[in-house]
Amino acid sequence: QAPLMEDGGGSVQAGGSLVLSCATSAYRDSTYDLAWFRQRPGKAREGVARVYSGSPRTFYAGSVQGRFTISQGNNKNTLYLQMTNLQPDDTAMYYCAAGIRNVDCNGGYCRRWAGTAFNTWGQGTLVTVSS
Repeated sequence: QAPLMEDGGGSVQAGGSLVLSCATSAYRDSTYDLAWFRQRPGKAREGVARVYSGSPRTFYAGSVQGRFTISQGNNKNTLYLQMTNLQPDDTAMYYCAAGIRNVDCNGGYCRRWAGTAFNTWGQGTLVTVSS
């Protein structure tokens, strides 16, 4: 499978906005759920926002609900994360991920979130928010 590749990270001041993008052309079919995760300094990687394959449904972590929006391009070749009202606590490495629902993690780096085993990752893009 082609790798996932994120873009769009950077440094902003508190209250600012950024849009992250991820090339997902190899994961367009209904097999894969897609998500954004982040790993804050000293903390475990956590799910931020996700889409469900074959559905318009989305899901957000409570900490970003109302501030972040996940979406896909019309041809589903790109996954976006629009982030507004960024705060210093949002400083993290952000990862794009693909996974399959209702299966177990079975090797490699894998995180289960809301019923999906995410085991394909991009290299990450750094978001830094200053106060």
